[in-house]
Amino acid sequence: MLALLAAMFAVAPAASAVPQGGPPAAVAAQGSTQDLAIRGTLRDGQEPLVGVRITATGNGFTGEATTDEDGRWEIIVPSKSTYQVELDVATLPADAQLTEGQENPRTVTFGTSSNAGVIFKIGEAVEAAEVSFLDTLAERALAGLSFGLLLALAAVGLSLIFGTTGLTNFAHGEMVTLGAVAAFGLSATGMPVWSAMILAVIVGGAFGYVQDWGLWRPLRRRGSALVPMMIVSIGLALAVRYTIQFFFGGSTRQLPGAQSEVIEFGTVGITRNNLISLIISLVVIVVIGFLLLKTRLGKATRAVSDNPALASASGIDVDGVIRMVWVVGGMLAALGGILWAYYRPGVSFNMGQQILLLIFAGVTLGGLGTVFGALIGSVLVGLMVEISTIWLEADLKYVGALFVMIAVLLFRPQGILGRKERVG
Repeated sequence: MLALLAAMFAVAPAASAVPQGGPPAAVAAQGSTQDLAIRGTLRDGQEPLVGVRITATGNGFTGEATTDEDGRWEIIVPSKSTYQVELDVATLPADAQLTEGQENPRTVTFGTSSNAGVIFKIGEAVEAAEVSFLDTLAERALAGLSFGLLLALAAVGLSLIFGTTGLTNFAHGEMVTLGAVAAFGLSATGMPVWSAMILAVIVGGAFGYVQDWGLWRPLRRRGSALVPMMIVSIGLALAVRYTIQFFFGGSTRQLPGAQSEVIEFGTVGITRNNLISLIISLVVIVVIGFLLLKTRLGKATRAVSDNPALASASGIDVDGVIRMVWVVGGMLAALGGILWAYYRPGVSFNMGQQILLLIFAGVTLGGLGTVFGALIGSVLVGLMVEISTIWLEADLKYVGALFVMIAVLLFRPQGILGRKERVG
């Protein structure tokens, strides 16, 4: 499987570097695989501003870009450093101006990401103030619902695996990463993006099958305890993460169509990608719920989750059910990774690691081993993450969700839908 991914990346467009002090960088094409970039979108309300010049200087480098027909711009920089990014106000249309108090130039410092975003606000400051708190709350809640549902895709798979095996799988984040990386590699070969996404989900399911066949089933048959198996999952996560990095590289790359227009619903806006993500996540979760409640395989899965020994005595193929759970969990994680790449946007080798704690928070909040609890918990985590940005800095938005996980473990360890269990 890794050899297949390596072949995909071999035909992917290679990242190109800009030499120190080299010529100004032009606006990059969509789906650029450049290593380091400063980028943004310039709009006056919902209207993109075309032909506006942006300049970045710092560390002996000077580069510039001009906004395209969608208002997007991108400057490729040679190294992670601090840059002064300036908008040339002389190139703004006559009826557009920077919002009063807007800092220009802006200081940009790269963190752990290979991309840095800069937003210049255009228009009268009074217009921004006219946006009511309820409108902002509704917009953040819609974004949180979209984020929570894509979290739920991965969380439901993790909860199914925990429910049937008792294993806390720390390699689940890498299953999320694999879906996005496989979609990028397949689309880089020229495959249509929807076909690439479908095949990437199948690759995720195959990865889940291989994991159980080659690792977890032999460990179960040897009677390995859950704590050693959890430690094995940590080792597997590190091995897969850095194998992906070896073939994929350390840069953040974009899936086709990563940038999309904003769709307005009255005073509330959501990007087309986030709306599609919300619909896909909701449909898939409804289908999974139906399968668990109404089909023989779903009932067998719930039986194994409740009591594996009794399920086996009743004639249920426990190993077969667990194998199918790993396949479904891998497919859901891969789909969640693809949607997460569009939500961020960007594909990186450690993206699953970044989202893993939020997945655990959703599963813990809803109740360990309960599929519908994972769904409810993940949606609540997504809403909390996005709504918290009304009051908190964007860099702190994940903190609240992790505090919730700690609080749940302290005051209600079984979660919202979990059952109390006697220990000892």
